Amino acid sequence: MKRRWTILPAAMLFASGLYAQAPDINFDANANLLKYPDSVAIGEVAGVATDSKGNIFVYTRTGHPTITIGTSRPFAHGGSRLYQFDRTGKFVREIGKDLYGFLVAQQVRVDPQDNVWVVDQMSSMVIKFDQNGRVQLLLGRKSESERVPAPPLDAPGRAGRGPAGAGAQSDIFNRPTDVAWDNAGNIYVADGYGANARIAKFDKTGKFVKSWGAKGSANSQFNSIRGIALDSAGNVYVADAGNKRIQVFDGDGNFKSQITNVGSPSAICISSGPHQYLYSSNSNPPEDIDHDGEIYKLELDGRIDGKFGRAGKLPKEFGTVNAIDCRRENELLVGELGNWRVQKLTLH
Repeated sequence: MKRRWTILPAAMLFASGLYAQAPDINFDANANLLKYPDSVAIGEVAGVATDSKGNIFVYTRTGHPTITIGTSRPFAHGGSRLYQFDRTGKFVREIGKDLYGFLVAQQVRVDPQDNVWVVDQMSSMVIKFDQNGRVQLLLGRKSESERVPAPPLDAPGRAGRGPAGAGAQSDIFNRPTDVAWDNAGNIYVADGYGANARIAKFDKTGKFVKSWGAKGSANSQFNSIRGIALDSAGNVYVADAGNKRIQVFDGDGNFKSQITNVGSPSAICISSGPHQYLYSSNSNPPEDIDHDGEIYKLELDGRIDGKFGRAGKLPKEFGTVNAIDCRRENELLVGELGNWRVQKLTLH
């Protein structure tokens, strides 16, 4: 039996008052959970994730990516670091120090087998580490050299690739933002912060399967993809921030529905367990740090259970949330670009 989803359009939600009257959820916040040693620097927290043992992984924009021009091949390096903490917040180790693909941190995720996956925006790579911190799989490819100055996002190079933003049917990304998996181990990459506007699907060995999407505002089109998550049924939820919606697809990229009542979604996460919830941040933009900032808790069909938090710098306030870990339904970890921190949230 097929489940029929009906999501009210944003205009109807405003008119009915559902958008404005989303109930506030009470919560506590610990903004000092992680204990960094003196030798460890912290910058913008682009990604935070936990494994099944409660270990916490943080991918942070620490330092500055550098382009070295020594010959005819400008080479980009540095800029981001991956740290591991135990469940109490005690520092454990750094993973992949000075790795070739670490440039501008975008996201970190942990798969069901406790492998750690890093998404790097500038190197345009997705990197899989095993539990021992060894590289196991690479998706995408870092440029052999960088153009100085950098070309605009709409620079020539799309010839023969179909509609604007569709991207080549391959595993070459342009500023990817997130990664997720289905129950069979297929890999889904959000390739949507640069010139591409698509979701790329790979099998569990990393072989490219297909991709879907293009620039635009129609169904199955995207404008600045910020996040991706899958539910236990294999449905794919895409944070289409520029179009102020979350689009929902089946595992083959067929459009199913959209959720349009949660502002401009950025970080998204789906909890585990028999009753799954969708968390979505209406993250304040970097150029307007006092606006929006709340996080919504939703049913998978788009109904809002409530919202919590707001833009700001104090505990229980958020500065450009880029990552949410929701392994436990009412215990979240939130990574903030604007406030350079991880907050642990407990919902009541």
